[in-house]
Amino acid sequence: MGSGSRIVFPCRAFSLAFLVPSFTSSTQLSLKSFLAHTSLPPTAFSFLRMASSSSSSLTNGNDINPSNDVAAPSPPSASSAIDFLTLCHRLKTTKRAGWVRRDVQNPESIADHMYRMGLMALIASDIPGIDQDKCVKMAIVHDIAEAIVGDITPSDGISKAEKSRREREALDHMCKLLGGGSRAKEIEELWMEYEENTSSEAKIVKDFDKVEMILQALEYENEQGVDLDEFFQSTAGKFQTEVGKAWASEIASRRKQR
Repeated sequence: MGSGSRIVFPCRAFSLAFLVPSFTSSTQLSLKSFLAHTSLPPTAFSFLRMASSSSSSLTNGNDINPSNDVAAPSPPSASSAIDFLTLCHRLKTTKRAGWVRRDVQNPESIADHMYRMGLMALIASDIPGIDQDKCVKMAIVHDIAEAIVGDITPSDGISKAEKSRREREALDHMCKLLGGGSRAKEIEELWMEYEENTSSEAKIVKDFDKVEMILQALEYENEQGVDLDEFFQSTAGKFQTEVGKAWASEIASRRKQR
């Protein structure tokens, strides 16, 4: 049965409720035969005819207002897209500075880090009010400016304000390289939201950033026999969300059981 208007007719002992089908030319049951074989109060027939007329009008698109249509995002040109992606190649080849300074062998890249964060956002349990797709997108762009400025860490002696300024300048360049438009704007907005920690999604992704780091630290400790306790100490007590706290606790528990 097609979708239609819901009509309720009160009776002495109960209310009769049913869906009126959309009576189009392809509908097997005609309104005339439907009325002929249905025992309803006389007033019901006028309601049915009105519902049928309204349904037909909607089916024909007479009540659709084109001005309400949402414009599709404008994609970048092929040239802009390839220029942007070529620059992002640096995310695959730039090693995470913290591991390099601790002489970790074959350390992960910036892209490696963001990829597993994206998976974290994808597999996390649904949380009411949280846009999971937004979390995935935020995870894969939050360090995107490092394609230009590199992985700046506290050991570099650069203030948070200066680090943010450099990354924002780099992000602006990358968005222009992409050709501007809705896609570039989305990347910029996601990056700013994460940077400013202004939403529930940003707080979750911030936690995933720390969770991914300590999970990677544990893996390097197990594989290479190095002591990376400072990474665990630097994140202790700084998780903002329940999922972040739970996952960090699980990692800490496994570390103790080694």
